[in-house]
Amino acid sequence: MNQRPSFKSALARSWTAAIDHAAPLLARLRSALGERRFPAQESGCGSPLGDEAGREKNSVVLQIVDMTCGSCASHVEKALLTAPGVRNAKVSYAEGTARVGGDGALDPAALAAAVQVAGYQALVAKDAPAARPPKRGPRNILDRDAEPERRGAPLHVAVIGSGGAAMAAALKAVERGARVTLIERETIGGTCVNVGCVPSKIMIRAAHIAHLRRRSPFDEGIGASEPIVDRGKLLAQQQARVDELRRAKYESILEGNAAIAMLRGEARFKDGGTLIVRMNEGGERVVAFDRCLIATGASPVVPPIPGLKETPYWTSTEALASETIPPRLAVIGSSVVAVELAQAFARLGSKVTILARSTLFFREDPAIGDAITAAFRAEGVEVLEHTQARHVAYADGEFVLTTGAGELRAERLLVAAGRAPNTRGLALEAAGVAVNAQGAIVIDKAMRTSNPQIYAAGDCADQPQFVYVAAAAGTRAAINMTDGDVVLDLSAMPAVVFTDPQVATVGYSEAKAHHDGIETDSRTLTLDNVPRALANFDTRGFIKLVAEAGSGRLIGVQAVAPEAGELIQTAALAIRSRMTVHDLGDQLFPYLTMVEGLKLAAQTFTKDVKQLSCCAG
Repeated sequence: MNQRPSFKSALARSWTAAIDHAAPLLARLRSALGERRFPAQESGCGSPLGDEAGREKNSVVLQIVDMTCGSCASHVEKALLTAPGVRNAKVSYAEGTARVGGDGALDPAALAAAVQVAGYQALVAKDAPAARPPKRGPRNILDRDAEPERRGAPLHVAVIGSGGAAMAAALKAVERGARVTLIERETIGGTCVNVGCVPSKIMIRAAHIAHLRRRSPFDEGIGASEPIVDRGKLLAQQQARVDELRRAKYESILEGNAAIAMLRGEARFKDGGTLIVRMNEGGERVVAFDRCLIATGASPVVPPIPGLKETPYWTSTEALASETIPPRLAVIGSSVVAVELAQAFARLGSKVTILARSTLFFREDPAIGDAITAAFRAEGVEVLEHTQARHVAYADGEFVLTTGAGELRAERLLVAAGRAPNTRGLALEAAGVAVNAQGAIVIDKAMRTSNPQIYAAGDCADQPQFVYVAAAAGTRAAINMTDGDVVLDLSAMPAVVFTDPQVATVGYSEAKAHHDGIETDSRTLTLDNVPRALANFDTRGFIKLVAEAGSGRLIGVQAVAPEAGELIQTAALAIRSRMTVHDLGDQLFPYLTMVEGLKLAAQTFTKDVKQLSCCAG
């Protein structure tokens, strides 16, 4: 959408609230004046508003805060002309004032509300003309004594982006009394709801249902059949839910919050306290801020494979929007997006081949990659380890990938080799914001960049690329931008990969612990020891616990299991609570749940669980 569809309704709500608040004062004023009416002045918006009596009864002078150019004055003027009873308005950027004329007594509160919706702040001037408020420069976030210089005007926070980090930050900043300008160049909602988490999990679930109809552990008693997959209808269902969630969780919230002004365009820094926004409808806006949050997300990486850029390859965005299931699909990549979509397309009918530069999940515990590779091959997904495409060509509707082991042909090619931060084009150097070698913005635990007035959160920063990390970082950034003091602790951050079986991890792997100088004691429990898995006739996978040697304190968990994502938060809480494996093994877990596997795995540190009764008390 190109603009906020209910701008007028939001403005009307603001006017209504302001008028209700001022109603007693207006009643007393009418009583004192005997319901007198004054003739409207005939002067235009660029001329004087009449004599002293007319100016006193039919005009209001406002001080306008946060204008940075003559264009700002024009925006304020247009906003004032939409307010009830206004006939003319003259806004002076040089003086920082607005003179408003109209029929009868104008309501200053309603005028201020109209200005606020336009993204500025209005104060009623007692004497006109008022002096232009001094421009506020950047202030140190810890300089609490500087707060009174705003003279009652709320802190202005600019947020670049509208995804998980941006929305969380905007709402928290408003909650803490700030005024927010949100800048978005594309679709509201960012990656997760539009082209990431939500559509991918819908497609994965549909593929899982198709797989179970084709094959399950109960086929001897329940007849299996080849499913008929109508990708067009599945896509429509998927997109309808995406649209619904974007509307409910992003668009409607923005429309209903008068303290958040929305600009549709692309932002870049002019300096450490100013943004220039190239508006989608044309022209530019200058936005001065007290604090700024960069939450621009990330985009798929395209590896420098000869010939690739000349072909119609897919990234995850195109794959999730495809109206067809290709007969053959080649996938370049070996991590989360690559494996999730590879299995989904295979289960919906594609013959899938994965080209892994090393092994699947090579950055994780080796047992994870081994388990998923075995599960994929059992389903007919071809996994080519230690294989790279040396050249890619496309002709007559077919991709030809040249590898060290020969040629690979497919109707479609999915490139899922990671995601890179969206930081180019922001002119970060103009604001003194540092990035690392990958282009990610360098931040501290408070989400503060090298410029103390500018923060960053989510995939554009040097943080793990998960939407829940982004949202948590955005919330904490907003608190810190509004003079709070909180940090984001990622020491017990759970992660889930939605393959089947799922992959779930939290805390240290053995290798990472050893790298950090921590001696470990670990145990691995295969799922044929977990009653829930036995009852499901699906014992693929394992649960591994990593403990600190000597103390027995739990410091990490890795799991490959159906619904592993549902058990990993329990492990995260155990690590956060500094529980030992003995503490974990002594807890009550409901029988015949997958999470009971954590208790059983903990008990293996001191017992042979094969010799325990079924409920492992």
